[in-house]
Amino acid sequence: MRSRSTPRLLVAIAVSGLLLGAAGCTSSGPDTSRPTLAKASADTVSVADAADAAARSVRVSKALFASAPGAVVARAGDTDGIRGAAKAAASAHVPVLLTAKNKSAAVARELDRLGADWYQAEGDVSVDTDVEQRQAPDGGDAPESTRASRQATVVVADASADAAAVATAKAAGAKVVTMPEGVTDPAAAPDVVTALHERAEHPTVLVGAAFDALPDPEWTVRAAEGGFQLRNGGQRPFDGHRYVALYGAPGAPALGVLGEQGPKETVQRAEQVAKPYRAESDELVTPAMEVIATVAAGDAGADGDYSTELPVSTLEPYVDAAHDADMPVIIDLQPGRSDFLSQAKQYESLLKKPGVWLALDPEWRLTKDQVPLEQIGSVSASEVNEVSSWLASLVREEGLPPKALVLHQFRLSMIQDRGALKTHPELDMLVHVDGQGSQPDKQATWKALHQGAPEGLHWGWKNFYDEDTPMLTPSQTMSEVSPTPSLVTYQ
Repeated sequence: MRSRSTPRLLVAIAVSGLLLGAAGCTSSGPDTSRPTLAKASADTVSVADAADAAARSVRVSKALFASAPGAVVARAGDTDGIRGAAKAAASAHVPVLLTAKNKSAAVARELDRLGADWYQAEGDVSVDTDVEQRQAPDGGDAPESTRASRQATVVVADASADAAAVATAKAAGAKVVTMPEGVTDPAAAPDVVTALHERAEHPTVLVGAAFDALPDPEWTVRAAEGGFQLRNGGQRPFDGHRYVALYGAPGAPALGVLGEQGPKETVQRAEQVAKPYRAESDELVTPAMEVIATVAAGDAGADGDYSTELPVSTLEPYVDAAHDADMPVIIDLQPGRSDFLSQAKQYESLLKKPGVWLALDPEWRLTKDQVPLEQIGSVSASEVNEVSSWLASLVREEGLPPKALVLHQFRLSMIQDRGALKTHPELDMLVHVDGQGSQPDKQATWKALHQGAPEGLHWGWKNFYDEDTPMLTPSQTMSEVSPTPSLVTYQ
């Protein structure tokens, strides 16, 4: 369900005008006696995500080399040939290019672009080109670069599948970082986020067919360069993470356990509530807070919207305490007769912080003739989409890591036309099933809300200390609620 709303920035790959590192670019042609690096700017993000390794090898060469005296060529799939090519390329400081299915036209074009005088063939391979085939010189000159900071960070999805690209990167003097097995989103890979943050002044190249599914590579790299990581590593909220949160409003014990103590004490209590889950969970467990920012009210109030908006200053101590403890905070909205987007914008200063997420509670989204506690409210998918688009834009504009958008629901009618919900690469969307009562009733609600749900949603469960009969233990929550929730809150 992820959209591709933002075009990829394939600057170093597609625009030859940015390959400015070639020495001696005069009317007599480039000097190809030494390799030169592509002089891409630090904000360049290149993506080599073609389906076959041969095409990826050529793209990586384009991204990293402005020119080279030669290249080493092997056949895609020839493990021994590629291994030999990598060794020769490392010594000569030139790219490794792969041919596929006896097709060498792309390699020939790349040799011409590099200004190569020769190529070395490893294994059973030939190239239809006028460039001389011969052995690479042993110990060639290292690539020239006008600035060392131009050397790229190369993130490889699968080092074995892209051994040629890895060899090219090393020959160029680039930093190579390999994704963990089974992980395809750099935002979910702690070591990759760390490397991109530490090398934020360098261009980045993402290599691997797996990156074809990445909705917005350029933003993903920008967010990683900010350096923020969740307590257990990475930036993607629900990729490898589970949360146990205290729910409520500051100073209002009747609305949930979060309001029974101050910010520092809430941090300590959240840690204790989350602790038993660690032995039961197959994913890393982090304590969290869900703070009600706008409280549905029984009277209209001065603005007539039946919702009391807490000032930002009331929420800041909780946000600050959570930040210091590496806990995320979810800002919860109960808008009454107002709308979600108007209220969300009132807390923009908090949502600009990494680790501060947003929750919409449609139970309290009322029409002009409804009153809290007399009717159960609802929200249209179009209104949710307005909020998600605004929040995604905020994440992008502020260079923030991904955020969670939580939608509370215990009746199908609470989110109208749920199939029309739009997703964004900047957001992880979670449906939080917060019905109360007997466990058979809660399980029935859980199963009903899963039927026909859009793909890509994450799921949350609420345990009520007083209203559930009985309340599940941490062990029961993890074993009896299926699929296992990514967020468990306590009220």
